[in-house]
Amino acid sequence: MQFDIRRLDIYRKVPKDLTQPTLTGAIISVCSCLFMLFLFVSELKEFLTVDVQSVLMVDDPVKHSEKIPVFINITLPNLRCDYIGLDIQDDMGRHEVGFRDNTFKEPVNNDNGCRFESHFLINKVPGNFHVSTHSSHAQPDSPDMTHIIHKLRFGMDLEAGKSVQGSFNPLEATDRTHSNALSTHDYILRVVPTVYEDKRGNIRYPFQYTYSYRDMMNMGHGGRIMPAIWFRYEMSPITVRYVEKSKPFYTFLVMICAIIGGTFTVAGIIDSLIFSAAEIIKKAELGKLS
Repeated sequence: MQFDIRRLDIYRKVPKDLTQPTLTGAIISVCSCLFMLFLFVSELKEFLTVDVQSVLMVDDPVKHSEKIPVFINITLPNLRCDYIGLDIQDDMGRHEVGFRDNTFKEPVNNDNGCRFESHFLINKVPGNFHVSTHSSHAQPDSPDMTHIIHKLRFGMDLEAGKSVQGSFNPLEATDRTHSNALSTHDYILRVVPTVYEDKRGNIRYPFQYTYSYRDMMNMGHGGRIMPAIWFRYEMSPITVRYVEKSKPFYTFLVMICAIIGGTFTVAGIIDSLIFSAAEIIKKAELGKLS
């Protein structure tokens, strides 16, 4: 007797003349397909989303470098560019007055104000940098240090489009233009080393920071009140490490199979219940229940 491999078919086909289409079944089928499409799109979106996991550790992530890049972009709407300078100090003895490398000034408000940008390196020790008129050859009569901070960043910048929960630029859009014109603005920063590793293994070293702020009215300098914008920083011993994780493709396949199989099964049960209930009602109307 010859073995027929078709006997192994677990998906036996029912002849069309033995099936009965119904309006209810058609409605349930259409709703099931739309529901499966919705779940498929949702699951695809979830699969394409990259998870970012964070871990805290006590370590120096950039052992090969003793310096941290800093980028500052700030507007002083009521102080001319020729008065503005950047001073840098730290606990290793560094003291630079009027830092000029990688510095850009753009007049605003009809040359009565200035947009100031600078990119520089700091040592991994407590210190400060401040925007002031200390390096100017001539001092203004009323140095107005009211300002808007557009950006203050430590370390490498993250790539555009990276959405990471963290304080990489918390001072962005800080507006002190309504402060007293003679105030000295003091920002105390706590800088946190950070490692960001993307799913391709590329590593970047941005730095997060938190800050507190105080407004001081009585800072003396050479017998005169010399307002300034101070950024005092210290390093945190804790490092935050972010790692991108992509979902494996097999999990996506499992979810798609679960969506299709589960939807068909539940829809089939609903259709059978409705069909059976309709048949019972018809028999009851014809008096054939017994």
